[in-house]
Amino acid sequence: MAYVEGQTIHDADSHIMELPGTIHRYLDPRVRDDFIAKTGKKDVLPEWFAKAADRHEDPEFRAGAEANILLRKNYEALGAFRADDRPATLDHLGFASQLVFTTACLSNWGLEQAGEIDLAVEAARAHNRMMTDFCSVDRRLLATGYVPLADRARAPEIAREAIALGAKGLVVPSRHPPGFSPSHVELDPLWALAEEAGLPILFHVGGEEKMAQAYAENGLPQVKDFHGGDENFTSVTFMAIPLSIWQTLSVMVIDGVFDRFPRLKFGAIELGASWLPSLMKFLDSGCAAFGKEERLQRLSARPSEILRRQLRVTPYPHEDVAWIMANAGDEMALFSSDFPHVEGGRNPLKRFNESLEGVSAARKRMFYRDNFIDLMGAGLDPALHDLPALAA
Repeated sequence: MAYVEGQTIHDADSHIMELPGTIHRYLDPRVRDDFIAKTGKKDVLPEWFAKAADRHEDPEFRAGAEANILLRKNYEALGAFRADDRPATLDHLGFASQLVFTTACLSNWGLEQAGEIDLAVEAARAHNRMMTDFCSVDRRLLATGYVPLADRARAPEIAREAIALGAKGLVVPSRHPPGFSPSHVELDPLWALAEEAGLPILFHVGGEEKMAQAYAENGLPQVKDFHGGDENFTSVTFMAIPLSIWQTLSVMVIDGVFDRFPRLKFGAIELGASWLPSLMKFLDSGCAAFGKEERLQRLSARPSEILRRQLRVTPYPHEDVAWIMANAGDEMALFSSDFPHVEGGRNPLKRFNESLEGVSAARKRMFYRDNFIDLMGAGLDPALHDLPALAA
């Protein structure tokens, strides 16, 4: 029995869990040694990862995959890193499609911020080969390609190559590129390419500017990471997640990117959504306060209306989705599982349904199905809009 039955649900956020060294196989051999030296990533399979890989060869462990489809997380999850297992994963989950992101490459190893632009470009190209290769086993798996914005001239070339490989959405960082705005007019060829292809531009957690380390120097005992380690994901650093996307969306609306490409859709994935109604109100307020600016007078509508037209977002399962929809618009929120990451929880459908209590069936359908179809455009085969048993 599938986790989802009797309704069409599209999953706007899932991941692969690359084993160490996976990306190296897709790198141009000419830059592989330089990449390893500058990122510290060694092409080895430590004992812990070897054990995880071996478990997926154990018939007894594999026999429990369906019963534990949302209980096993990260490297233990079926289809986490073995592409051939992922179709069965989708069968057990019951999702009509799944947008698939990396885990290891979410920040492109910080190469853009380090000024390693050539290496950042090659890492992105390797990422795109890796993701499209993994997702090629099943058309329900929608691969994402990464496009660094740091090199404005090469960005369209990277995007074009990713689309040719089979990418169904293009990921860009939510933080600004080094030294210039993401609304820079020389990036217009990239947005034009995506609009013409009918594919969305996506922002994902990991591409934002992190909270300054100084905020953790408070004279108190160190707080453990969300995963139990000494990393940097805590209740405090969580607060910084929307800051970059807030600024980036603001300049792209105000500087006219959304209006120059009115058919281009944008998705903010795994960045939460409780901030969205405030951003929409704040943008409208700012435009009212500075209404004499010519660029504001040229906008096609109020910023909130422009965002409602072109932006879609994924709330976290612990957020109040009904409140977000009521205050931002029914057409903006998307379901996501974050499979197989532990952050997605063991029963995301239950948590989202609880937060949608009292919401009409038509509005729930928008959250689980319609808004995703609108976001993905040509990236989602019309034959996948509904599960076969539920197709109109």
